[in-house]
Amino acid sequence: MGKKQLLKSIGFALIIGVLVLLTAVLPAEYGIDPLGTGRLFGFAKLYQGDAETNKAETSILNFEKIKLEKLGSPASILKPIESKNPAPETQFSLREDTLKVSVPAGKGLEYKFKVLKYGSVKYEWVTDQGIVYIDFHGEVKQAQPPENVFYESYTLAYSNNMAGTFTAPFEGKHGWYFRNESNQDIVVTLRLKGQYELF
Repeated sequence: MGKKQLLKSIGFALIIGVLVLLTAVLPAEYGIDPLGTGRLFGFAKLYQGDAETNKAETSILNFEKIKLEKLGSPASILKPIESKNPAPETQFSLREDTLKVSVPAGKGLEYKFKVLKYGSVKYEWVTDQGIVYIDFHGEVKQAQPPENVFYESYTLAYSNNMAGTFTAPFEGKHGWYFRNESNQDIVVTLRLKGQYELF
C-alpha cells in the first residue's frame, strides 16, 4: 500500500468516525443530536440522562392523578351544624413555630393545630428528601364527634415543598395528612405563623 493510499484510508476512517459520532454516539450517550439523525434512527431513545433527574421525573410521572372526587369526606357524611357557629370576638394570639415531622417509609401521619373560625395562619413546609402526598384539611369542632368525622379538604397534592395562607372556615383542627410512598423516612420541616394553638 502506497503512502497516498494510506492517507486516503485514514481520511476515510476519520470521516466515518465523525459520522458515527454525530449520528449515533452523541444522541445515545449524551442526548446531543445536531443532525437530527439520532431521533430519525432511534439512537436518541437510548439516552438515559442524569440518574437523579430521571429518578425524580419517573417518580413524578408515576404518581396517581388527584381528582376532585377525592376532596374531603364522602357525601354521606354531613357537615356538622357547628360549622355555622359565629366567629369569636377574639382570635388566638399571634405566634410562630418551626417543627419537624418524621414520616416513616411507606406510611402516613397527621399533623394538626387548633384554629378558631376566620383565624389566619401562614404556613411553609419542605421535605429533607423526596416527595410526599398531602391532604391539607380541617375537622369541625364538635362536643360529641361521631365515629365517621366530617372533614373538608383544602389541598391535595404530591410535593416536596409548599407555602400559603389559610383562613379557617370553621373552628376546629386543621392541618396535614402526610403520606410517604418511598422506602426511606422523610422529615418534613413545618413553619407556622398566625392565629393558632398547638396540641
